[in-house]
Amino acid sequence: MNRSTMVLLLWLGLSLLVAVRSSSVKNCHPACHCDVESFGLFDSFSLTRVDCRGLGPGASMPIPIPLDTSHLDLSSNDMGPLSDAMLAGPGYTTLVSLDLSCNHITKVSPNALSKLRYLESLDLSHNNLESLSPRCFSGLPLAELDLSHNSFQEFDMEVFASKVNGEPLIVDLSHNKLVSLSTNLHGRVLHIQSINLSANHLVNVPSMAGLPLRYLNLDANPITKIREGAFTHLKDLAYLSLSGLSELQEVEPDSFKGLQTLQVLDLSNNPKLKSLSPAVFNGLKSLQELNLSGSGVASLPTNLLTHLPTIKSITLGQGIHCWKTQKQGQFHRQTGRVPHNEVLLCNVEGVVL
Repeated sequence: MNRSTMVLLLWLGLSLLVAVRSSSVKNCHPACHCDVESFGLFDSFSLTRVDCRGLGPGASMPIPIPLDTSHLDLSSNDMGPLSDAMLAGPGYTTLVSLDLSCNHITKVSPNALSKLRYLESLDLSHNNLESLSPRCFSGLPLAELDLSHNSFQEFDMEVFASKVNGEPLIVDLSHNKLVSLSTNLHGRVLHIQSINLSANHLVNVPSMAGLPLRYLNLDANPITKIREGAFTHLKDLAYLSLSGLSELQEVEPDSFKGLQTLQVLDLSNNPKLKSLSPAVFNGLKSLQELNLSGSGVASLPTNLLTHLPTIKSITLGQGIHCWKTQKQGQFHRQTGRVPHNEVLLCNVEGVVL
């Protein structure tokens, strides 16, 4: 094959790709914006991002979208109750990401999402949801779910009680009016990796024993006390945030016992929390970072390091930072060595009692 033939074939191939791209964009709804993303050898594959935000109350659902749509933004469209027919049709079955935020959604019908068999990311934040139908997410390979800024007063984990293609589920329930969380799963195993329950109306730590969580956020809830064993069996948890609990006054001993892989504990901005006993930190053998800034805790017990063998830094008060270091001892004549003891060193004197 001579060079001119190769150039001609290459030109024809590129022309075909341009034609495919143009066809995809031409199929875009006139009130939406479509972007084609190409990849693979010679950009031989393409996926389309479709932005249909704020079309107005007169928009008819489902909105026609290109067949290769992977990401669809339908936010701010005043959709109301989400029916079975609103997310049906060509293009929806290939969706990987769907944004339904700010739509005054009050209800999601049991089969509204059933056709979205490749959906990994779903945003239902800033709606008016008070409940969800059991198993409404069943069969979806969801990896990320945002339910923040809704009106949940109770929440049943049954909606997440399935695992698809081995993918963990990330759940964001922040800024709801959630009062309680039910984990009645009838023996089924959850695979939720991350839950955000910040800015709800929780007065107690919800029972989530046995869930394989890596991240848990309970910020800005009216919790008054963290009770013994509150996080029992969350053995995979790596990050726990309990910040901005304006009513928190007490953390009982052994509250965090069982969190054997926890690396970060955020207890910041809890002004009514005045003290912590060393036994509070029992079981935190992997903790590396402790944040107590903006809290009422002004000092730390001297034997804290025996409970936190892997701690690297502690922040407390207003700009007080402590870190673990080695203190050189006196020369030992018999061993001929200088021992090094681990101590907490702070940028303000008198912090460690």
